[in-house]
Amino acid sequence: MGYGLKKPVVMVGMMGAGKTAVGQALARRLGVAFVDSDDEIVRAAAMSIPEIFERDGEAFFRDREGEVLARLLQGGPRILSTGGGAYLAPANREAISAAGVAVWLRADPDLLWERVRRKNTRPLLRTPDPRATLNTLCAAREPDYAKADLVVDAKARYSIADMTGRVIEVLLTRPDVLEETG
Repeated sequence: MGYGLKKPVVMVGMMGAGKTAVGQALARRLGVAFVDSDDEIVRAAAMSIPEIFERDGEAFFRDREGEVLARLLQGGPRILSTGGGAYLAPANREAISAAGVAVWLRADPDLLWERVRRKNTRPLLRTPDPRATLNTLCAAREPDYAKADLVVDAKARYSIADMTGRVIEVLLTRPDVLEETG
């Protein structure tokens, strides 16, 4: 059985929720392209995200993120992974809703912490108490993530394949986004 994706699917949620890993697996299952907006920003800026944050600040980064996301949404049916903060901007949410569908990979702070605590690539967690910072970010961002079109809950026991299957199940509830073929 195959699938026909009709518009872009944008993976949103906190750092560590699985947006890139699940997004890549989903793209393979659906036979479409996968694009990570953070990778596109890094390529365009020729520097890492922590370097952009340090040199130009978060506001500059968020502006570039919005521009890149708007461009990527024009690329037709594909899977897009965004940075954790991308969906917080109303303009980004509106662009995603106009062109595609947002899928929130919802994960509790304990699971997120287990996934991100050993990585130093998260500029927003470069604080004296990164665990508390992560909890604060989760609480602050949840109302915006809750505006996503679809939600899939991440659990520690789920493999990437499990999560991918759950995302497909949820996408199939939206025939304007995904249909089964043959």
